[in-house]
Amino acid sequence: MHVHLVDGTFELFRGFYGAPSYKDPQGRERAAVRSLLRSLLILLKDPDVSHVACAFDTVIESFRNQLFSGYKTGEGIDPALWAQFPIAEKAVQALGIPVWGMRQFEADDALATGADKYSRNRNVTRLFLCSPDKDLAQCVNGARIVCWDRMRHKFLDEKGVHKKFGIGPKSIPDYLGLTGDSADGIPGIPGWGAKSASTLLSCYIHLEKIPTDPEKWKPKVRGATRLAASLNGAREQAALYKQLATLRTDVPLRESLSDLKWAGPEPRAWKAFCEELGDSNLHRAALSLS
Repeated sequence: MHVHLVDGTFELFRGFYGAPSYKDPQGRERAAVRSLLRSLLILLKDPDVSHVACAFDTVIESFRNQLFSGYKTGEGIDPALWAQFPIAEKAVQALGIPVWGMRQFEADDALATGADKYSRNRNVTRLFLCSPDKDLAQCVNGARIVCWDRMRHKFLDEKGVHKKFGIGPKSIPDYLGLTGDSADGIPGIPGWGAKSASTLLSCYIHLEKIPTDPEKWKPKVRGATRLAASLNGAREQAALYKQLATLRTDVPLRESLSDLKWAGPEPRAWKAFCEELGDSNLHRAALSLS
């Protein structure tokens, strides 16, 4: 049995900026929602796809904004995109896919929790985190829990994480704490880049274990004295940035594994939504799969 957990927020952004404009009969922009639904229908066509859920950032702010004022917010999101978020959740529910709309947490936290929860079931042979977000690399486990960038048709298993980042999945939060993540508003530690972070973390695993004295560093790193001074002067900040980058696995997801089995759209709700969207092709496409 395969489980597919979809990053709905990413799909909406991709559809909004990548798909042609589409307006419903009332003249409202709905390209992002329409693109998301088309993407999900393509996924559901795969005979290996049976159990699916979709996570959204119902609001952009989360508990992380209370920890760090510089963390990402909803500021700057195009209003025409933002207006489609609640419509997207309604649409995916009508399609018959469980929706995790996050408020206190983030969509990535829901995906991480789902990966941890459903992979414990021995009937699950492989779990796919359908997102290119590098944060989710920390959830990868062997070849059983993998990230899938559906747009580029790329899979990232544990060997792939090592090849891409030079470290294992457990070190991804530490890596992002040191190098920063501009997408999430995590600044990182001055002077630390991908090479220095991966070199040290490949040895020490976690940033807390990196010795304060650069003379004790087992791997030799260029500019070690400067890097050590930068880290030693910002150990508390580094720990905070790591915390921000660490995905939670305690989101209260109510659905059991059996609840994720797709059995087709909700007939009335799906028909009503497609009529509202003005796309009868989507309606027929979903019915043909169920």
